[in-house]
Amino acid sequence: MMASITNPFQFSIQTTRLSSLYLSPNRVATNPFVLKTRSLTSKTTCLAFSPLPENRGPPTHVGFSGKTLRFSGWSELLRRRGSTEFPVVEAAAADADGHAKPSKSFAEKFPALVTGFFFFMWYFLNVIFNILNKKVYNYFPYPYFVSVVHLLVGVVYCLVSWTVGLPKRAPIDKDLLVLLTPVAFCHALGHVMSNVSFAAVAVSFTRTIKALEPFFNAAASQFVLGHQIPLSLWLSLAPVVIGVSMASLTELSFNWTGFISAMISNIAFTYRSIYSKKAMTGMDSTNVYAYISIIALLVCIPPAVLIEGPQLMQHGFRDAIAKVGLYKFLSDLFWIGMFYHLYNQLATNTLERVAPLTHAVGNVLKRVFVIGFSIVVFGNKISTQTGIGTAIAIAGVAIYSLIKANLEEEKRKAAATSKS
Repeated sequence: MMASITNPFQFSIQTTRLSSLYLSPNRVATNPFVLKTRSLTSKTTCLAFSPLPENRGPPTHVGFSGKTLRFSGWSELLRRRGSTEFPVVEAAAADADGHAKPSKSFAEKFPALVTGFFFFMWYFLNVIFNILNKKVYNYFPYPYFVSVVHLLVGVVYCLVSWTVGLPKRAPIDKDLLVLLTPVAFCHALGHVMSNVSFAAVAVSFTRTIKALEPFFNAAASQFVLGHQIPLSLWLSLAPVVIGVSMASLTELSFNWTGFISAMISNIAFTYRSIYSKKAMTGMDSTNVYAYISIIALLVCIPPAVLIEGPQLMQHGFRDAIAKVGLYKFLSDLFWIGMFYHLYNQLATNTLERVAPLTHAVGNVLKRVFVIGFSIVVFGNKISTQTGIGTAIAIAGVAIYSLIKANLEEEKRKAAATSKS
């Protein structure tokens, strides 16, 4: 009995058996203590686990206490076994590949709330831009110069964004420049003519005339690009034409400069859409819009200098500063340029988040918001016929947008089905 207790070799075997109660029976691990024992006994002439001592020194008595037994290499082995057999709480959150699942962002948890915020900011910035823009024209009626300011602030914003790498600037070559130049020219012409109309007539009337833009888009697609436009789309445009005609006949602020400028803007933006389809590239929309803004700015500067330059130098700047002060004059120009760029950027971001049908409805509602707020803020008096005509035109745009969005969705599904 004493030999079985005092023999360290036999004790190692007993300890191994006891430790198996805490280790997994399904795993086999090499015990360095046992291997060392076997290598030592291989050099003796007796049995490896003989209880007879051979020149071994005094027997070692083993006592029992509350202290933890420690053997070389065993503590680490037990820790490894324990971590394998008893997984920690964090392992339950790991995926199939063993990587912890990242927590969802706010946008992923509440996508509807984020989309609603995009719509709200799109409407808000657009309304603020139109109101502030019209207020500037009330004391500084120089639409060509103001158009340059709009684009200049946007270009500076794009350059700063490129500098910080948000987004990273995409390279441009000669071929791409040739493709984007017509788009930028039409963008510049449409933007300037819109501002000429804003300066000449009420904002609500300009927006009502610009409701005819879908009509020009359909006509260009049919007769310029050769695309067949369904009869339902043409019929939906009839209320738009009738409504705009009714509003124009009794508009109190009507003048031909404002009306013709808005019509030219519709035509210019229609051709911008045509050239944009021909200039489709792999470049992202943010970089494309930045390059278009730069080219459009270069296009707008010469007519602004030639048409309004002499008047601005003689009395234009002086009169504006005398009316509102230098600080307000400069801050108003800066903010209308910033709001112009941001609301266009928000419109693009919103389109990327929702279906075309939802965006079409949102665009119509935006027009209603702009017209309604401009009437309330500026106190524009409108006749009953103008109000009815505006409502009919907006209803026609809504019908047209819904039909067109449904047709595009059907084409997309058909294309996806054919590919699959």
